[in-house]
Amino acid sequence: MTKKDSIKTKNDARIKKAFAQVETRTWKGGMKGNDSWHIFKVMAEFVDGFERLNKIGPCVSIFGSARTDPKSKYYKLGEEIAYQLTKSGYGVISGGGGGIMAAANQGAQRAGGKSVGLNIYLPNEQKHNDFIDHDKIFNFKYFFVRKVMFMRYAQGFVVLPGGFGTIDELSEALTLIQTEKIAQFPIVLVGSEYWGGLNDWFAQVMVKENNIAKEDLKLFHIVDTPEDAVKIINTFYKKYLHKPNF
Repeated sequence: MTKKDSIKTKNDARIKKAFAQVETRTWKGGMKGNDSWHIFKVMAEFVDGFERLNKIGPCVSIFGSARTDPKSKYYKLGEEIAYQLTKSGYGVISGGGGGIMAAANQGAQRAGGKSVGLNIYLPNEQKHNDFIDHDKIFNFKYFFVRKVMFMRYAQGFVVLPGGFGTIDELSEALTLIQTEKIAQFPIVLVGSEYWGGLNDWFAQVMVKENNIAKEDLKLFHIVDTPEDAVKIINTFYKKYLHKPNF
């Protein structure tokens, strides 16, 4: 069986299991026991995350692909940005896996700063990278809990090239700032060649259709160098003191 066939078989099994659960669920009776117990699992992840991350101090979340090769220019950019941010006094929060996430933690570790990894349990068993401080390794089952931690405990966001997960994290930060759920902390997209097309689409399609305002395009910056990325965050904090993101 090929890897593709194996994934399809697992997916089919999960879909069948989901439909089986729907057929046996008694909606009129409220939540069944198995569903209500999930609440406590979710609460446990929130409590652990809040208690431990609350002690870490000012951090910047760095997002990007888990698939980025260590030889890639974006890997090197991510590592250098994390290094310079750490030297400026920030801790670094990554998704805990490989690729850009490993680059971020590697840069923070090289600078002797705080290196935090918010790892996620996946069907393919994502393993946390080796550059995270041992007391700052977090393992989450639920994506939405993990995303709250990214947003709540960061005072800035650096976004390197990535896939759906990176877009999801970027969209979350933009939405929370746009809707004033959090303060307007700096969002820095690294790689004009990569992000330029998305920026054009925002301006030429979303703004044109009145789905976002033209002013919303000022919620983020696009840069190409570590120095420019770090300068934007440092300039912002010359005006504002570090403060918790809540």
